[in-house]
Amino acid sequence: GDTMTQKQLFTPFELSGLTLENRIVLAPMTRARAGEGRVPNDLMAEYYVQRAGAGLLITEATVVSEQGIGWVDSPGIYTQAQAEGWKLVTDAVHATGTPIFLQLWHCGRASHSAFHGGRPAVAPSAVKLDGDHVHTPDGPKPYETPRALETDEIPAIVADFGRATELARAAGFDGVEVHAANGYLLNQFLESKTNRRTDRYGGSIEKRFRLLGEVLEAASNAWSSDRVGVRLSPNGSFNDMGSPDYRETFTYTARQLQSMGLAYLHLVDGLAFGFHELGEPVTLEHAREVYNGTLIGSCGYDFETAEAAVGRGAADLIAFGRPFINNPDLPARFANGWPLNEDFDMSTWYSGGDGAKGYTDFPTYDHRDR
Repeated sequence: GDTMTQKQLFTPFELSGLTLENRIVLAPMTRARAGEGRVPNDLMAEYYVQRAGAGLLITEATVVSEQGIGWVDSPGIYTQAQAEGWKLVTDAVHATGTPIFLQLWHCGRASHSAFHGGRPAVAPSAVKLDGDHVHTPDGPKPYETPRALETDEIPAIVADFGRATELARAAGFDGVEVHAANGYLLNQFLESKTNRRTDRYGGSIEKRFRLLGEVLEAASNAWSSDRVGVRLSPNGSFNDMGSPDYRETFTYTARQLQSMGLAYLHLVDGLAFGFHELGEPVTLEHAREVYNGTLIGSCGYDFETAEAAVGRGAADLIAFGRPFINNPDLPARFANGWPLNEDFDMSTWYSGGDGAKGYTDFPTYDHRDR
């Protein structure tokens, strides 16, 4: 492409005192290589180092407690051993000079009793996820009706996010991203479709926001608000989400975030992951009207659309997911106009265990078979 337009994604950016070399972010993507103990390992460190050409790395979603588990072989951040495993990753990534944030996760109803010794998954309300099946340690199973959390159980969940933030800081991360998107627990509390509570955590938008607000406050207290980001997906249908009042909910939420002095708002504005089609999509431009902090756009961007979004000031940074799986050197390919590696077998992406196949075995452009 033309060098004038190419400059947008390759300008540095100051994020909470961290200098990002470019505007390209590795999106958080579940990769399931942590094994049964959920302890990060050398293979995972290699994976993140391979992708450290990004200005910022955001890790795969990482559960803050055993209660939060809902994915086979995904990592955790609730034990010392897990924090030490993550230190392998942060040390290796920091040797390249790239900052890395840890994404904090609780699956809520998108889990299954097979992960929890036969006890049901927890959620704001006993509303079953309408989906094909959930992958459990015992293979694919139908989704189950979750158990609605008691009001007095919620402070412990807030505390888990605070503790996870402390462990992430001790593990050498540069910040954390609170996962409130894609149909997981915090998203379930935000949306009227999944939150039918009548206590202080449900009913009005203000009450549905309360848990996310408390989690962000706990994370900010454990570290600093400018080292805490948050991810939202107002347009998403993934994990059976999408509520008629999605615009109102997003607008209120973004306004609340505005006053918190966070590192960034990471908006899944793209529709490549599924759109609920309940109205017009929430755009970066709409987010900018209600949130003037650092904004990351994501989901389905390519080089041209990312350039355009940053060029017109709609987003500060753009996160790339799937193209970064099979193009570890994605930023170099963008910078040099090299073609992307289009060949991949999605069945190996989440093959689990500690397998390099479909994980760290994708060639960089200058080391491809010639």
